[in-house]
Amino acid sequence: MEIKIDDLSGPQIPELLNAHLRDMALHSPPESVHALDLDSLRKPDISFWSAWEGSLLVGCGALKELDEFHAEIKSMKTAPGHLRKGIAQELLKHLIEVAMQRRYKRLSLETGSMAAFEPARQLYTKFQFDYCPPFADYSEDPYSVFMSKLL
Repeated sequence: MEIKIDDLSGPQIPELLNAHLRDMALHSPPESVHALDLDSLRKPDISFWSAWEGSLLVGCGALKELDEFHAEIKSMKTAPGHLRKGIAQELLKHLIEVAMQRRYKRLSLETGSMAAFEPARQLYTKFQFDYCPPFADYSEDPYSVFMSKLL
């Protein structure tokens, strides 16, 4: 698998991101969906990576800089048909490495609180992310949990 910085211009990226947004909408009311669409991911404070097996897009993830010491993981998604193959784990390792290279002191994320998000929460816990209060512009939400890791 190759993980590379992505300018979000390829035709496979919108399909995966739209699937991500549809998945979020299945489990959360609209006001609790914090996944970013394609245009939102093109902001200068966000870096986006895609994961490929040959010419096949298998996953993606992004970092949003909150300030010079704090970043947020956004848009972690494994392509359907590629779940439980270690793709999310490799993407998460990559994002943590980049965050450390950028000298962030803290890496945070928001994910769902429902059962469908349990595998994601287990992955983040495996990488020493701890539950925390809402950060940045988030507020308490029964459909969200917040996690953070000191780097």
